[in-house]
Amino acid sequence: LNNEDYIKEKDIRIGDVVSIRKAGDIIPEIVEVKKERRTGEEVPVKMIEACPICGTKLIRKESEAAYFCTNINCDARNIETLIHFASRDAMNIEGFGERIVEDFYNMGFLKSISDYYNLYTHKEVLMELEGFGEKSINNLLENIEKSKNNSMEKLLFGLGIKEVGAKMAKTLSRIYGDIDSLKVATEEEL
Repeated sequence: LNNEDYIKEKDIRIGDVVSIRKAGDIIPEIVEVKKERRTGEEVPVKMIEACPICGTKLIRKESEAAYFCTNINCDARNIETLIHFASRDAMNIEGFGERIVEDFYNMGFLKSISDYYNLYTHKEVLMELEGFGEKSINNLLENIEKSKNNSMEKLLFGLGIKEVGAKMAKTLSRIYGDIDSLKVATEEEL
């Protein structure tokens, strides 16, 4: 129900009775709306128009289903970028789950991707945080260090460049071999 087109296509309204089935392994799918059970009090779904965090007007490209916040300074957007970078499919920096990334962001330790690689400069302060100690901070810093040995495709995917998913990152890595070759590629080549 996070896709406006799907909601409109199935005419799903707030208060509807629906038939649901298990699709795939776990994901529930709405099979149908029981329109005969409508009371007239059902309300059409209206998608939000502004980012709930920063208030910027959301945009939707015609070819896409999702709405996006365009504010590059939006805290939620920046936190999601940092979470994605550390995720298993990207740089796989163990220990950096959503909660830790968000906490470190809010405390000012993680504001950009490069801040992961400068966290060691805050080691003493981080060890004083509630729930952390020398061992846990050392583990986080070791996992950051290990990530420096990841493949180019993991890095490209982790950067969250629009239109560069896992498959495209793999293709670019195969074609260019290293970051320096990719940096000098022309727009036409890309």
